[in-house]
Amino acid sequence: MNTIIKGCNHAWPALDYNSWKDTIKTVHQWTQIVGKIRLRAMPWQNHSWHATLYVTTRGLTTGSMPYKNGMFEIEFDFESHIVVISTTFNKNVVIDLYPRTVADFYDDLFSKLEGLGIDISIHGSPNEMEPSIPFAENTENKSYDQQSVVDFWQAAVSTHNVFLKFRSDFIGKCSPVHFFWGAFDIAVTRFSGRKAPLHQGAMPNMPKAVMQEAYSQEVSSCGFWPGSDASPLPMFYAYCYPSPPEYGKEKVLPQQAFWSEEMGEFFLKYDDVRMANDPEKMLMDFLQSTYVAAAKIGKWDRKNLEK
Repeated sequence: MNTIIKGCNHAWPALDYNSWKDTIKTVHQWTQIVGKIRLRAMPWQNHSWHATLYVTTRGLTTGSMPYKNGMFEIEFDFESHIVVISTTFNKNVVIDLYPRTVADFYDDLFSKLEGLGIDISIHGSPNEMEPSIPFAENTENKSYDQQSVVDFWQAAVSTHNVFLKFRSDFIGKCSPVHFFWGAFDIAVTRFSGRKAPLHQGAMPNMPKAVMQEAYSQEVSSCGFWPGSDASPLPMFYAYCYPSPPEYGKEKVLPQQAFWSEEMGEFFLKYDDVRMANDPEKMLMDFLQSTYVAAAKIGKWDRKNLEK
């Protein structure tokens, strides 16, 4: 059973992108700033796993990051609407979340880090989005609607829990369930164990080498994305790489799932899941059937990759 977060009356709340698009654009930039700090502080891990954030009991966190002879952590607490910076040897420092510009948040965060004796620098512009206004200059994005953020967090918690269960059935190489601040999505990825052809795709303001390393091995990936101006419906997605033409012709569950030829991915609307009699089962069916399709077409060694 799902636990209902304070301030939210449903484990799978309604998420209307258009009603909180200004907030999501602001929070997206805030998570990029914090994610880039983790990117710089952490030792490198394959497929950029060292850069991701994680869903927590209160919001999103970097997890512990090494610094000199100690550690520090930055957590978005979406229940109390604060950011908490905790360190090994100092008291916690708090930053309030309210309608404030990206530039103001950026300055406040780095001022607090400096006060804790943490000297770290990041690439000061966002990735995977346009326009790419430097954080220190961005006075355009400045919205923060508390209830919308709570609703997103509850959806993230429910999604995370199903993804964790899905991940547990795979004994091959598999990513953590993590939040990618580049695209503002929650994802988990399974690997066949074989190398993949050189990836030729690209994302806005993203080094090609990063994309190529991320897709250097065969994968079956799934995730949740809350929407954008161009595609405002929150969606669950699934894809594989490499992706042969037969993949999109495979039958997947539930019946509401569909294939996008343009995107080269299977999709399932978040609204279909949240309004289902058993949302967890519907989502698990989608995750499992799209993986089976990828493993079948890709001739994965399922006997040695699954429980």
